[in-house]
Amino acid sequence: MPGKRERLLFYSITALGISSIITQIILIREFLSVFYGNELVFGVILANWLLLTGIGAYIGKFSDMVKNKVRFVIICQMFVAFLPFFSVYLLRTLRNVVFSVGSLVGIVEIFISSFVLLLPYCIISGFLLTLFCTVFSLKQDAASIGRVYFIDNIGDILGGFLFSFVLIYFLNHFQMIFFIMFINLLASLLLSIFIKSKVFRNILIFLIAFSFIFLIIDFNEISTQIQYKGQELVFQKDSLYGNLVVTRSAGQLNFFENGVMLFSTDNVIENEELVHYAMVQHENPRNVLLISGGAAGTINEILKYDVEEVDYVELDPLIVEISDRYIGEVSDDRVNIINMDARLFVKKAEKKYDVVLIDLPDPGTIQINRFYTIEFFYGLRKILDEKGVISLSLISTSNYINEEARQLNSVLYNTLKDVFSNVIVFPGGRNFFIASDSVLSYNVAGKVREKNISTEYVNEYYLNGTLTAGRISYLLGSMDKDTDVNRDFNPVTYYHHLLYWLSYFKVNYILFLFVVAILMVFFVFRLKPVSFAVFTTGFGASSLEVVLVIGFQIIYGYVYHMIGIIITMFLLGLAIGSFYMNKRLKVKSVNSFIFVEFLIVVYSVLLPFVLIFLSKVEGGFLFTQIIFSLLTLIIAILVGMEFPLASKLQFKKISSTAAALYNADLIGAALGALLVSALLIPLIGIINVCFFVAGLNLLSGFIIFFKRKNYISA
Repeated sequence: MPGKRERLLFYSITALGISSIITQIILIREFLSVFYGNELVFGVILANWLLLTGIGAYIGKFSDMVKNKVRFVIICQMFVAFLPFFSVYLLRTLRNVVFSVGSLVGIVEIFISSFVLLLPYCIISGFLLTLFCTVFSLKQDAASIGRVYFIDNIGDILGGFLFSFVLIYFLNHFQMIFFIMFINLLASLLLSIFIKSKVFRNILIFLIAFSFIFLIIDFNEISTQIQYKGQELVFQKDSLYGNLVVTRSAGQLNFFENGVMLFSTDNVIENEELVHYAMVQHENPRNVLLISGGAAGTINEILKYDVEEVDYVELDPLIVEISDRYIGEVSDDRVNIINMDARLFVKKAEKKYDVVLIDLPDPGTIQINRFYTIEFFYGLRKILDEKGVISLSLISTSNYINEEARQLNSVLYNTLKDVFSNVIVFPGGRNFFIASDSVLSYNVAGKVREKNISTEYVNEYYLNGTLTAGRISYLLGSMDKDTDVNRDFNPVTYYHHLLYWLSYFKVNYILFLFVVAILMVFFVFRLKPVSFAVFTTGFGASSLEVVLVIGFQIIYGYVYHMIGIIITMFLLGLAIGSFYMNKRLKVKSVNSFIFVEFLIVVYSVLLPFVLIFLSKVEGGFLFTQIIFSLLTLIIAILVGMEFPLASKLQFKKISSTAAALYNADLIGAALGALLVSALLIPLIGIINVCFFVAGLNLLSGFIIFFKRKNYISA
């Protein structure tokens, strides 16, 4: 019977781990799609996930009051099976019911919405983590907690691997939900057989059979149609890079990625401004590099010039595929479509370009911010000919300039001025920044006429009312010459764009942060020294994982598979660390705990120098992949080693110890995810974030060091 008990422990906890990580990824993607895809929203959602799971784990301390624990596990796992479906379906369908269609949703509303929708699943799954530590424990000791922690990590690894390398290629989100529904119901069925409960067995057999209805009915299309109410749903598919949707309204096609509109058909004005403001600055543009936006119609505008070649770089091949299907294929032999990260392409490019056109959204995410930095502009300058020109744009401030928009535009202007001799700005629907080491001119209408280019809007009739001397002077006069320049490891434009977005909502964010800070201080001061160390390690683990993902994006470009590898390697490291420490737990002491804490400090201090080194060297993809995998594995092993040790040092009884440590770990991770992605990286930069993590763990290490006499007998 013990052997069977152990196998059931493995099946049930592994099923929970698999479903937990897949559900987490699905819900984060869904929230980003329904709301906005920036790191602040990501941080809020992830923080709520970890916070609520931590609360659930803490509530698990009362699991000793449950008389029939195995039956209660079965009931909880049945809820875990079905709750992800209701969370995703309600998220999609209620967005336009709770909030006005097309309205901006503030960060407070996003926080509350995600808190409410995540609460049932996270509370139950967190409670199960603690309950599992007691229900299957043959020996009421600290090793039982470490064993559950290890097996849960195994499930997380399997879930991360399955999502990143298998499920994402073949299934949409609702089909993935059926998969995790099935494995949890199957695990519950095995438990019901173990306890010989015919009632539970029959109910679960019925639920497994009933669950196939979720596979037969296309809930994905039904919910998406409700989400885009009032528009005809033309196309919807999850790609490797996000959710792509095409709708039709009033004869116009609208292309959305992760809920954000990429472009609409017949947007002639913006296409002409993007292309002609820059193209006319060059006497004879022959080679053109277009970064994104080709599907919107800009390629047709470029081909009005006597160009030899247009290299169109688009990360997601599905964007090109669906634009070919619904707008029309680009059949000109002069156009080369390249599906890869634009920064990676620029880094590897060997040819010279006359004009580079950047048609990307504003730097509302750290991912997009990479294309607005001084490092990227220096990269572009290397592939430009002597009279080469680049063009990019930001939100318009030509008629009214609030402080946030002024700072955002000023940072970009000053960053370009540090690289190029000449920078001019065209006011309009968007502010178009044109930069070159050659002479630039505002006389676009005259140059368009000289080159005999056919345009509908960018001509003397339209521009005489748009490019007035007064508007240009007003815009340039608003630029703050003293702002910092935007850098890869110090994303200033992302920070100011974040402030610009938040300025739409009349909310006192300082007061909100003050309340959060007070609550966190109250929570931290109630922690025992070991729990505080687990808290700081959880904070550091989530913080450094974010740093590694963003660092890889900055250095080598966005590669979805690599992010999947980073997540999987982190989970693998946790499993290795906890497995090793569980095996050596009897001979380890408080000194081992202190040693691990200080190793995390050393790692955090060294990581910025490693990132700076990697950004300078010309390493190949395999080299960079290996280095980042090892960096992720190392910090995860250290984090994984600490949890079993903490269980031994602070052990009283299974339920209370597991609840306290899981709670401290998850609350710390929640705070790290929120503060680092949403506040600390944009405010102080990636390098200083690493030093901050080092300082926090150094503090907890010293506290344990001075209190070590209290744990000598452990």
